[in-house]
Amino acid sequence: MSDFSVKPVLTGEKTVLRPFTAADAEGIWEIIQDPEVIRFTFAPSTELTLERLRALYGARATAPDRLDLAVTDPATGELLGEVVLFEWDPAARSCSFRTLIGPRGRDRGVGTEAVRLITGHGFGRLGLHRIELEVYADNHRARRVYEKVGFVVEGVRRQAQLRDGVWADEVLMGMLESEWRARVPGSVSSTAR
Repeated sequence: MSDFSVKPVLTGEKTVLRPFTAADAEGIWEIIQDPEVIRFTFAPSTELTLERLRALYGARATAPDRLDLAVTDPATGELLGEVVLFEWDPAARSCSFRTLIGPRGRDRGVGTEAVRLITGHGFGRLGLHRIELEVYADNHRARRVYEKVGFVVEGVRRQAQLRDGVWADEVLMGMLESEWRARVPGSVSSTAR
């Protein structure tokens, strides 16, 4: 089991995942202003500024306990979103996962491929045993992507968040290394290495 200090470039047909730089702050700033992103993640904080984003994303390139990768268009290099493995628990070989895809990355298969690439890296290279996530119950697009990649529903936190005056359920999903291996021909268990 290695830590998350090596920040890889993961290449697919529809996207390239690469380490963030401070220069990505402008693209992230634009993405987090999108109404759908706000609806399914969070309302932008008054404390969140472009300068703060530059500092946050600049520091993520050296964080040994999390892996934040920019989701980019392979043809243009345009920033389309992010995928993140975080809340790493080395003893349990597990971590949490989140993703954020802006409007120019949607409905193109980019999100599905990005999730496959990062989970494959987590299980195949980092030696993770479990990856988990939380998603709002009404975020049908994200839930379809997660299920397509192999995440399974493990539970529901009923009325866990008050959003725009309405209580929202959070769906807990997870995937185990053995489930990932069963879906990926030729994959090798990290414990067998």
